[in-house]
Amino acid sequence: MKKLFLMGRSEAGKTSLTQVLKGEELHYIKTQYTNTEEDFIDTPGEYAESKRFSVGLACFSFEADVVALVQAADEPYNLFSPCLRAFILRPLIGIITKTDSPYANIPMVEQWMRNAGCDRIFYVNNVTGEGVSELMEFLEGDPVQMTLDEAMHKQNLGFNEWDV
Repeated sequence: MKKLFLMGRSEAGKTSLTQVLKGEELHYIKTQYTNTEEDFIDTPGEYAESKRFSVGLACFSFEADVVALVQAADEPYNLFSPCLRAFILRPLIGIITKTDSPYANIPMVEQWMRNAGCDRIFYVNNVTGEGVSELMEFLEGDPVQMTLDEAMHKQNLGFNEWDV
């Protein structure tokens, strides 16, 4: 399984998503520090909410195979800047949570994620499990491996490891 790095605002559903992906019962836990487990890196929302702490997110992203922007469908504002992908050297996906919220504005959140540069967007509901199987299928299998020479060659060409 690919190691997934989750970043997003507080209460976006990052920790709940890790519980669902691990098959655990949902229970609220406030993430106080970065949790690095076998398949997941779960970060406190405050890291994404503060420019002072956001540098830490970049450091942790190097430990992952896939980086995920997590935003609730009822988000009142966007934390992630356009072209964010330019700073992330891993495949970037979007995960929209709380899709059943009466205040959900999925097209708006989806547009924010597309602007940030997400390759693919998943729609999940941590309570019902809707959309979780598609995300799990995406994460299945091992990440693409490459040698240092291959990476340096692609870097010289200007490609990211997941392009071409």
